[in-house]
Amino acid sequence: MTEDAKQLRQQSYLSKLTLTNFRNYAALSLDLAPGAVVLSGDNGAGKTNLLEAISLLTPGRGLRRAPYGDVAREGGDGGFALHARVEGPEGQAEIGTGVSGGDAAGEGGRRVRINGAPARSAEDMLEWLRIVWLTPAMDGLFPGPAGDRRRFLDRLVLAIDPSHGQRALDYEKAMRGRNRLLTEGSRDGAWFDAIETQMAETGVAIAAARTELVRLLAAMIDKLPGSGPFPQADISLAGELENELGVTPAVDVEERFRAALARGRERDRAAGRTLDGPHRSDLVVRHRPKSMPAELCSTGEQKALLVGIVLSHARLTGEMSGLTPILLLDEIAAHLDSGRRAALFSILEDLNCQAFMTGTDAALFSSLVGRAQFLTVDHGSIGLTT
Repeated sequence: MTEDAKQLRQQSYLSKLTLTNFRNYAALSLDLAPGAVVLSGDNGAGKTNLLEAISLLTPGRGLRRAPYGDVAREGGDGGFALHARVEGPEGQAEIGTGVSGGDAAGEGGRRVRINGAPARSAEDMLEWLRIVWLTPAMDGLFPGPAGDRRRFLDRLVLAIDPSHGQRALDYEKAMRGRNRLLTEGSRDGAWFDAIETQMAETGVAIAAARTELVRLLAAMIDKLPGSGPFPQADISLAGELENELGVTPAVDVEERFRAALARGRERDRAAGRTLDGPHRSDLVVRHRPKSMPAELCSTGEQKALLVGIVLSHARLTGEMSGLTPILLLDEIAAHLDSGRRAALFSILEDLNCQAFMTGTDAALFSSLVGRAQFLTVDHGSIGLTT
């Protein structure tokens, strides 16, 4: 890739990370380099814990989706703190986040400070960095429940569209309110009307953002070589709102959804929950070279498909936002053969991104010697690999 092309995707990276009372880290201060960072160590040493800390530098509960009380170090005061120095095209930023001991129970307890000032919300961190991850828990994404694929999809959307997280929160809050009315047996039409209007507005906006992401990502996947190490995937959305948005103006889809919610009150009351909406949509993935649903592919083929999607999304994020995302690739090399590992490392270099990769055996990353920062993780401490 030419230097001009790389400038279109300027690197945003962590140059320093400090943890306090996070998982098995009582205190850690780590200087980091741009590019690839390899973390090796025994199982349970704390490699994934470090990736989880980095994943909390973006909105949400991080790559494990753990309650904050579980994240705080056992034996501490019940809270934790993270601090990162971010280097990016707009200069340097200091980002801090965490919870105090008495606030660890809820999402609202997490506080964010940027350059010493309180942030309006966690979404403000997206102005400085975008983070995408791939973990072993995601290996069952394709044959697993639709909810996992929706969360994966929404994380991809968030990296492109920072407003998506707030829309999703607003929709979930409105839907919980409607479900409460349903289970309480309420017949208050005015309350239902107000809540369903909000659900229609935010629900169609969510579906539209997902539809746009899938369209853009599909175009990026098309640029992958047809016979490359990471096969091309055909991706689409299965959902009533998404299907309608392909042929009907959004304002009309919004009105139809609002009316459908009103008509469905009795049915939903019997079910005890809302049965229609973007919370029921699904991401459909097919292995293009084999013309086969992803869930029917072998474990290795599913892994290669998923890696290809994540790498294509990283390239898309760089082109759309001007910031290459930071990639967190947990145990990424363990199930890739040597050819795919070499291809992965080459693509990461081409993406011009900071990529954290973990593994129990540093030898799997030997081809990166001289091109990556190698660190050894040892139960709450980290040092340079010798």
